[in-house]
Amino acid sequence: MRIVFMGTPAFAVPALRQLVLNNYELAAVYTKQDKLAGRGQKICFSAVKIASLELGLKVLQPGSLKNAETQAELSAIAPDLIIVVAFGQILPTEVLQLPRYGCINIHPSLLPRHRGTNPIASSILCGDKWCGVSLMQMDEGLDTGPVIAQTQVLIRDDDTSDTLSEKLSLLSAQMLIDMIPRLSKGTIAPNPQNNSQATYFKPMTKESGEINWALPAVDIWRQVRACQPWPGAFTRFNGRIIKILEAFPCETECPATPGCVISLGKGCGVNTGHGMLELRRVQIEGKQVMTIADFLNGQSSFIGATLPC
Repeated sequence: MRIVFMGTPAFAVPALRQLVLNNYELAAVYTKQDKLAGRGQKICFSAVKIASLELGLKVLQPGSLKNAETQAELSAIAPDLIIVVAFGQILPTEVLQLPRYGCINIHPSLLPRHRGTNPIASSILCGDKWCGVSLMQMDEGLDTGPVIAQTQVLIRDDDTSDTLSEKLSLLSAQMLIDMIPRLSKGTIAPNPQNNSQATYFKPMTKESGEINWALPAVDIWRQVRACQPWPGAFTRFNGRIIKILEAFPCETECPATPGCVISLGKGCGVNTGHGMLELRRVQIEGKQVMTIADFLNGQSSFIGATLPC
């Protein structure tokens, strides 16, 4: 079976490596074009490109799959199956219809819940108890195709988008390897999604990380976890940005206004619209990550301050 793999971020790498380890014929790997990053504007390769070069795979980086020349090149490769993992482009009909076994998408949510972008962060923000991975036969819609395999994972209180992404990426790789033999034998029974149960979450931006202390403590706690590693949950103090890397809602009741910083022994909490959020690890602009106790040693005026809502 000739396979074309399409993916970009680190989440896609375990699936790619498993295909190689299981001796599947990877005819080509498609990934996003290189970008400039950092102060020096250095060329930055995607995680999938880095892994593909290490594995000696052919890498292609077309600007768009809608381009007739790109489609002709893909057609000449003649893939039996296309596997898509967070590629970053919508596949046009011409590409979807090309491989004999279709196009399979690995989507890190329990479809039809959390279609679209940022499904892992969405699971945390919405307070879901479970998240998971869906293997889906792609159609022309946005994550609307029939599901051919699905596995769920419990979301722990200390899980962030980063930790869940790592768990789900490893899980998805194994699910993919288990699925391909059944696909080739024709023993898979696709399960159509119930569109009435579908949910979508707006794409995250840098501004998604700014904390509104008027919200309930539990919502801000989920925001802190969902925004790791990007864009990072943050607040402002004395004209500087403070990232909140670890926090937890506590039972302490306080009549102070939302945003007011309250002393909690050697640490502190911030009053919210409902309840208090205990801060545990923070990072002030230009400094290293530190415990809240270490932070307060150098920022004693933080206690009693009112953070913006």
